[in-house]
Amino acid sequence: MTTSGPVPAEYVLALADDALIAAQRLAEWISRAPQLEEDVALGNIALDLLGQARSLLAHAGSLVVPVRTEDDLAYRRDAHEFRNVHLVERPNGDFAVAMARLLALSTYLCELYASLRASTDPTLAAVAAKAVKEVDYHRDHARLWVVRLGDGTEESRRRMQAALDAEWPHVAELFDGSYVDPALLDAGIAVDPAPLRAAFDRRTAEVLSEATLTLPASPPAAGGGRRGEHTDAMGPLVEELQCVARAHPGATW
Repeated sequence: MTTSGPVPAEYVLALADDALIAAQRLAEWISRAPQLEEDVALGNIALDLLGQARSLLAHAGSLVVPVRTEDDLAYRRDAHEFRNVHLVERPNGDFAVAMARLLALSTYLCELYASLRASTDPTLAAVAAKAVKEVDYHRDHARLWVVRLGDGTEESRRRMQAALDAEWPHVAELFDGSYVDPALLDAGIAVDPAPLRAAFDRRTAEVLSEATLTLPASPPAAGGGRRGEHTDAMGPLVEELQCVARAHPGATW
């Protein structure tokens, strides 16, 4: 991808891909959640993330030469061209896993978007100002479920703790800022995610204390999503995401 000058296309694309792939995974819960109301809730959360992804993909596409549309970036890239973290692409598994993942992702996004509102890139600042309100709701939704399951029956607590233990090694990749061009930080365009970890840990610990759960102490898993190095789950996910667009190129409806 060629950029026209020192612009944040790759940085914006990473944020967009996190939101897009998380939306795709959450949408898989529609008709599979434990309650009808939860089908609707997770569908709405997925739509919020998709809306964020669309705005970010459109912005990223406008910053490259030749210009690419949001559809180009969502439907016409291969899996290795996506820049999302591993956390959002992992298979859904147990419902508790979905809630552990949503708690981690939304808490991170709350801190990220709160800081990104001050970006000197007007589009990024505008997207962040709207998104921070949405992800705050996502976090509260996940918090209620984590507490409900963690402080519920012996079985629900076991499964919620197991979900946290499984997902937490992949949280560290969210805060690895090595993919962010230092020039973007100096220009006030991007946000270094590393300093956000302290607030993330504090807010997460509060939720887990309320849920009578233990914060996992497992070492970080190997990442690589920002470099296009993905898990085995990414290929099938992208194939399903893109199947209609690739089967009917140029179609409109």
